[in-house]
Amino acid sequence: MSAGFWGRLLALAHKEVLHMVRDPQVLYLALGMPLVMVLLFGYAVSFDVEDVHLAVIDRDRTPASRRFVRRLHASRAFDVTHHLTDEATAEAMFRSDEVKAALVIPDGFHRDLARGERALLQLLMDGADATTARVAVAYAAQLGQRESIARLRSGVELPLVPRVRTWFNPRSESAVFVVPGLVAVVLSVLAVLLAALTVAREWERGSMEQLFATPVERLSVVLGKVLPYVALGLVQFMMVLTAGAWLFDVPLRGAFGFVVVAVSLFLVCALGQGLLISMITRNQQVATQVGAVSGILPALLLSGFLFPIENMPWPLQLLSRVVAARYLISILRGVLLKGAGPAELWAPLVSLVILAGALIALTTANFRRRLD
Repeated sequence: MSAGFWGRLLALAHKEVLHMVRDPQVLYLALGMPLVMVLLFGYAVSFDVEDVHLAVIDRDRTPASRRFVRRLHASRAFDVTHHLTDEATAEAMFRSDEVKAALVIPDGFHRDLARGERALLQLLMDGADATTARVAVAYAAQLGQRESIARLRSGVELPLVPRVRTWFNPRSESAVFVVPGLVAVVLSVLAVLLAALTVAREWERGSMEQLFATPVERLSVVLGKVLPYVALGLVQFMMVLTAGAWLFDVPLRGAFGFVVVAVSLFLVCALGQGLLISMITRNQQVATQVGAVSGILPALLLSGFLFPIENMPWPLQLLSRVVAARYLISILRGVLLKGAGPAELWAPLVSLVILAGALIALTTANFRRRLD
């Protein structure tokens, strides 16, 4: 490429920077919204289950049953709020949303434990909240296993004691899982929206006619509008990463430079998508609506941010292959949480390169130097 090409490219990029600086709406979206979204998602989106309101139906009424209830109450998972006499009352409380679970301790619980026999308990769960129900059942099973192991150890030596160790997120904190994916969601939404407004705004203001009168190549126009927003997106990335590390103790175990390369490629993908939308719609309102839908929904639902892609129907799994957020989330979680590098994450990086090149080529091809 000639020196003139680079000169025109830098001139267009400088013009776009001036537009950003003079537009307070752009600065608010670019610098204010990332922090707002980190706070909302970091604190609101949580898969941790704590203080599940529990009703107890204790038909045994022995020291052993009361001790087990106290241990449940002392755990972070359950909060014993009611002591009932029958399951019918528990069902009524489920319907009124007063409790989420009910523990039934049958008569003979202490006797079975004293004999060394298998003691049975029944846990009733409100299945309307499926996520809470699944996690609470897992917590209850874990507490029951601990009680069994403690009793066996007091009497006999166990031949095998299972010990579970969780790597990369030992405390199983939701924020540590959510924040790396949130980086991709925030960048996807804001980059697509900001880019979608640029060309659409110029069509409405009539400045595109002036641009057509200059000897500027289509690629220069596209890159001149993309590059300033790539730099702005990297600032957004640093803000979100810093907030995640400060507020939620999200680690950085891998190479930071590799993450920056991946984020830059992802920003090119998102900005190319936004520019393509603005060139097709040529209207700020329509471009904002289309950009919001095409930027938010795929990043949230088809990227693996909240739901495993492997659990989706195969048509959606195929569709997710063109969602750039999928590959960035894989890289971010691998680098930040696991300390992985290019040797382990080359496949999603190559996918980002292909998507970035395809979107820039498609955007350039759709840029026409004519007025309809």
